[in-house]
Amino acid sequence: MFNPALNDRPTIVLSNNDGCAVARSQEAKDLGIKMGVPVFQIQDLIKQHDIQVLSSNFSLYGEMSKRFMELLGDYVASGDQEVYSIDECFLKLTAYEHLFDLTEYAQDMRAKALRWLGLPCCIGIGRSKTEAKIANHLAKKNKFFNGVCNLAHMDPCSTETLLAQVDVSEVWGVGRQNCKKLNAMGVQSVLDLINANPKEIKKQFSIVMEKTVLELQGLSCIDLSDDAVAKKQIISSRSYGNPVYEMDDIKASVRLYVARAVKRMREDGSICKMIGVYIQTSRFDKSERYSPYIVVQMHEHTDDLLLITKAAMKGIDKIFKKGFKYKKAGIVLLEITDKSKFVPDLFTDYSHRHEREKLSDAIEAISERFGKNLVTLGIANNQEASWHMNQNLRSPSYLTKWSDLPRIG
Repeated sequence: MFNPALNDRPTIVLSNNDGCAVARSQEAKDLGIKMGVPVFQIQDLIKQHDIQVLSSNFSLYGEMSKRFMELLGDYVASGDQEVYSIDECFLKLTAYEHLFDLTEYAQDMRAKALRWLGLPCCIGIGRSKTEAKIANHLAKKNKFFNGVCNLAHMDPCSTETLLAQVDVSEVWGVGRQNCKKLNAMGVQSVLDLINANPKEIKKQFSIVMEKTVLELQGLSCIDLSDDAVAKKQIISSRSYGNPVYEMDDIKASVRLYVARAVKRMREDGSICKMIGVYIQTSRFDKSERYSPYIVVQMHEHTDDLLLITKAAMKGIDKIFKKGFKYKKAGIVLLEITDKSKFVPDLFTDYSHRHEREKLSDAIEAISERFGKNLVTLGIANNQEASWHMNQNLRSPSYLTKWSDLPRIG
């Protein structure tokens, strides 16, 4: 959308610290670049084919995802959309199948997403969520479908021919271990799994796998969910751009990770009672290995950034050892519960809570208006710190930073 020069050119996007390929254009896939391959292993290929390499820009992707989901949500009634991930959602089209040709309806969605947002996409239509996922896979792999595969209205012979050619590993929810076991049972393709006995599959695996088979057979067993499942834990972590030796640097990074996790928790309307903290040396360095983890309990359930950060700092004080080259740190918010349903302890003094909540709200409001990390605790706001992620090839934040707005003329 913002850089038309990338159209029809092999392009890859790298993970945190510019380590591995986590997104690939079709042209890059056609060159044999696998998901997750370390970039240093494909340097010759990059030079040979002039592959465009970009760092991840999560703020830009998040804003584009928000606009994409809003656009698709306009095609269905409220409650008929489930946002599944940053680049994927389910739409319930049952109410529209007698009003529109669903394939044409989906093509209109694709055209509008491309015209309004510059985002190409593929759409799969099925009688269940699992069948829709397989249809989406077929839409991506077969140019014949022009981006939309409708298995719900396809004739049985064509459906069987197509699904006999799709490996069972492509089925939503079939993991690596289940795939090995299915292969040993003679189930190689999606069609093989469709023809399996659901009750026998339940005996050999689980009720979840039984539902997968039933869904592939056209029986919807997994309801659309427009409400996110309550999180049991929230994790925030990053690998460092360069090895870190000092406790102050570790603490500075962990303060930022706590702030990000608490923001997500507050957005969910939740509070937590414990925080897990860990630091790690490089898993590739065999000469020194140190990966401690500690859980710190707070006096009460809270979403107070200051209290949670204080607990995290206690954890670092206990597990940090001088002399190691630390490569990663992270935190985990634990014992999370719904704030609106929480019943406080009658013997705990909560008189201070209102003032602290006002302070947390103020910090959050400033961050929302002027940018994250503008107000931080301690000395965390050091944008030049050596531990920050390497993102040397990041594209501009066209939609989230005034200074990066595209210039015309």
